[in-house]
Amino acid sequence: MFSKDATWMRTARIALPLGIAAVALTACSGGGSGDASGDGSSSSKVAAVIKGLDNPFFQYMEEGINDTAKTDGVDVTVQAAADIGDTTGQADKLTTLAGQDFGCFIVNPITGSNLVQSLSQISSAGKPIINIDQPIDADAAKAANIDVATYIGTDNEAAGGKAGDFVKENVAAGSEVAIIGGIAGDVTSAARIDGFKAAIGSDLDVIQESAADWKREVALTTATDIIAANPNVKAFFAANDDMGLGIVKAVENAGLTGSITVVSVDGNQDALESIKSGGLTATVAQYPFAVGSLGVQACEVATSGGDLPKNIESPTALVTSAEADKVLASFPQPFEEFENPLTDLLPSK
Repeated sequence: MFSKDATWMRTARIALPLGIAAVALTACSGGGSGDASGDGSSSSKVAAVIKGLDNPFFQYMEEGINDTAKTDGVDVTVQAAADIGDTTGQADKLTTLAGQDFGCFIVNPITGSNLVQSLSQISSAGKPIINIDQPIDADAAKAANIDVATYIGTDNEAAGGKAGDFVKENVAAGSEVAIIGGIAGDVTSAARIDGFKAAIGSDLDVIQESAADWKREVALTTATDIIAANPNVKAFFAANDDMGLGIVKAVENAGLTGSITVVSVDGNQDALESIKSGGLTATVAQYPFAVGSLGVQACEVATSGGDLPKNIESPTALVTSAEADKVLASFPQPFEEFENPLTDLLPSK
């Protein structure tokens, strides 16, 4: 399990859901050199640029980065976008860091391409790039000659599929459902929606699909309008918890709590509390603490000359009221164990 008072994850295990085994280690160049002694040399200093801390998901990611860096003796600097839509500001932060003496970069871009220009500079300098959570667009990376050492994140289509399976099992066949996604065109949101749609198939009727920019207040307004126009809607799927909680408020305002199923993705603490209290029906929990932690460890491997897996999948788990207490007791650390795929690759301390 994760531990904040021990040399976590070097021994054997990282806690993640459903007993999923270690990801297969397909060798990929770490893309860096130098030692990872933690002595402050440029090769061992890590810079992380993540999405806006206005969303709790990225607060937990930052916590995972900082906790792991402290435990492992890694010198880390974390910069965050002003908010979930601050594409230019996030890029400016990375540009500033790219000109400094960091040996490895962890990046969680807002879109698939907003950090490409700075990443090209970093890659041409031979410094490893660890891409977490939001994948860098493959075509844009290729065009800019960006070498990504590894990608760490959720299988978003599978996460949406778990939500779809749950909704299909819990509402009557032929029921009307609505979908609220993040920023229009966002690859993460699209993958979750695709997974949801594939899971429900033709068993349920999707009467509306809207974008709410990942924001609770926008989802509240959107869901309010959908409920008013479609009084027979029986379920909503939201591509993240913040929007899911906006939908929950719209359902509550309409006096329909308990009559409309609401499922989202993330597993944030406020969503778990809402599930426990009977608001949100379920969430597909991700593990941002783990993603951040693995990002730091991937930098440790890369800067010590080790080879990294090309992809490290962070598993997910459906959480309902039956699991909410267990998940909250472990939060923000994951609540089930699986083998850490980086354990055997980490340099000795």
